Amino acid sequence: MNWKTTAMVVAIGVALVIPASAQEKAEKPKPVRFSAFAVNLGSGPSAGVLDIVLERLSSDEERATLITALMEKGQDLLLKELQKVKPRVGYIRTPNSLGYDLQYAYRFVNADGSSRVVIATDRWIGYWEASRQPRTMDYPFTLIEMRLDKDGNGEGRMAVGTKITKSKDGKTVELENYGISPVALKNLKLQK
Repeated sequence: MNWKTTAMVVAIGVALVIPASAQEKAEKPKPVRFSAFAVNLGSGPSAGVLDIVLERLSSDEERATLITALMEKGQDLLLKELQKVKPRVGYIRTPNSLGYDLQYAYRFVNADGSSRVVIATDRWIGYWEASRQPRTMDYPFTLIEMRLDKDGNGEGRMAVGTKITKSKDGKTVELENYGISPVALKNLKLQK
């Protein structure tokens, strides 16, 4: 090859690579941050600030995979499929903690601009619980539901220990909380 041909091949290669890199950077969404005042009225009542950061939403394909896993094989396969999701969709943390990865987040938008965001992840399980295998091991999920107005403000609920099953007729998803009641997320706000 002569130098003109080589220069043209290099120029075409650079032209093809630069738009792809620019497109990847342009498509990566900015994290969306929410804060809430969490109130736990279950055993040992407590309250405090909670931060939820969503780096992305789950794709329709990821959602379909998880639904299929639950409907065909139950919560055990759902848990395995949820733990395989990469990259994470975000994290949840209190002001004095490192945070915990979230594997699923899906947003349902209403005609008036309000929305509902459903978030799911596996539940943190410590060494004692894993080695002793108490009844709580049957409740491996943490679920969060946020109901937001068009400005991103609202309220929500969080169930830290949850069992997910399908109904006997196989048409709906049923949730069973290990605790008495879910944690209430009050004063939920989109951080701008």
